[in-house]
Formats: sequence, C-alpha cells, structure tokens
Amino acid sequence: MAESTSTAESAFATYPSLRKRAVLVTGGATGIGASIVEHFSRQGARVAFFDLQDDAARDLLETLRAEVPSVPAYFHCDLTNLPELKARVNDAIRLLGGVDVLVNNAANDQRHQIEDVTEEYFDRSIAVNLRPQFFMIQSVLPAMKAAQRGSIINMSSISWIIPSTGVPVYVTAKAAIVGLTRTMAHELGPAGIRVNAVLPGAIATDKQKRLVYTPEYKAQIMDSQALKRDILPDDVARLVLFLGADDSSAITNQSYVIDGGWV
Repeated sequence: MAESTSTAESAFATYPSLRKRAVLVTGGATGIGASIVEHFSRQGARVAFFDLQDDAARDLLETLRAEVPSVPAYFHCDLTNLPELKARVNDAIRLLGGVDVLVNNAANDQRHQIEDVTEEYFDRSIAVNLRPQFFMIQSVLPAMKAAQRGSIINMSSISWIIPSTGVPVYVTAKAAIVGLTRTMAHELGPAGIRVNAVLPGAIATDKQKRLVYTPEYKAQIMDSQALKRDILPDDVARLVLFLGADDSSAITNQSYVIDGGWV
C-alpha cells in the first residue's frame, strides 16, 4: 500500500477531467507507483498497473477495493520481456477501452560501482530503467493517436543532476529519459499527445527507508533540501495527477523536479 500523508484527502485538488479516464502505470505495486495508482483511482480514473510483485499488488487492491469508485486492474508483467510488455499493454487497453494517460514509473536503483559493471549488468539495468519507457510509449501510440489526445509522464530522477554516485548505469538511464521526453513531445505533439518528465529527489518510500536511509544519508538529505522534511510518494503522485489532467493541457516537453529544493 502506498505511504500516505496524514493530511485529509479533501485538502488537495480534485480533477474532474480524470473521471473515467483510462490510466496505465508501470511499477504500480509499491512505493511511488502505488501512490500514483491510489491517487488516480481516488479521482475516479480507471487504472491498470503492471508489476511483478503479486503479493504487494494484491495488498494494494484489497486496501482500495472499498475506497475507490473503480478498483484498479493488475497485470503481472515482466517489462524487460518486450513481447510480454506489448501483450499486457494491449490487454489493458482492451479492458479499459483505450488509454488517456501513461505513467512510466518502473525502475530499479540498485547500487553498483563502475568497476563491477559487466556487459550483462549494463544491459539488464537499461532493460529495466530505460527500454520499457520507450516501448510502453510505442505500445500506447495507436490508441492515443486514434483519440488525438493523451498524456505521457516519464519518471526520471534528480540523480543525474546532483549528480549521484554509486549508481552510474541507473543515472545514465535517468538522464536519457529526459532526452526521450523532449524528443517524444515534439514527435507526438501534432497528434495532441503531451509528454513530460517528473524528477523526484530522495523520496521516503518503504524500500528507500529500509535499504538506504541510514542516519548519515538522512542527514545529507536534510542538509541538501531547502524544505527540512521527508518528501513522500504522495507528494510525487499529486504532481503526476496534475500532468495527467486537462488542467495541464498546454504543458508538454517539460521536466518537473520534486525534491524539496535539493537542486
């Protein structure tokens, strides 16, 4: 289940344009992705999400079942397997009757040193962190072009701006996503399709708190951020909602940093 803030749901914006919209989210079972699935579902959107974490997906669906107008659909999918990716996207589009919003969220920021990177590891990291974003976009194009509208949100990271160390292949992929976003915005703009990127900073997901939030790293985050508080998955999800909604209908080719003022 996505981590939630204690602030009442009514304190935040409602987007009428998202009601009944068809939304696809990759990596939607945990962390930022789960929060994105939850927030779109609470707006009345019809959501399908893709992941490999069946237990986490089941827990998310069970939590949302009694709380949202339309329960999301979960598709078990290995995004590194391109035939499987394309098949599951087609299944989701048939189920939802189209696609209005694509959120390319799935990633793995596993730590690694440049000396230890093999050809196989490099290819595997790119296959998780960059290649699916391109092919997810390619897969939704027929439906979005037929509708002459769509919003694609690619999740990048501030890691390539800071820059981060100890994750060189991941950082390479996250920088490439901004380039992908910019060229796709111009490629697809004539069809009414918008493409933007979101660049989170240090987001306090359960995974990050479990694996990397040492006291030393937490101190570094607070020293680097202008805002001296945790940035939560819900903070990111609310930005993604805005970019998916018609309220941002004139916005494309942009990269939005959400990091508490780190960069």
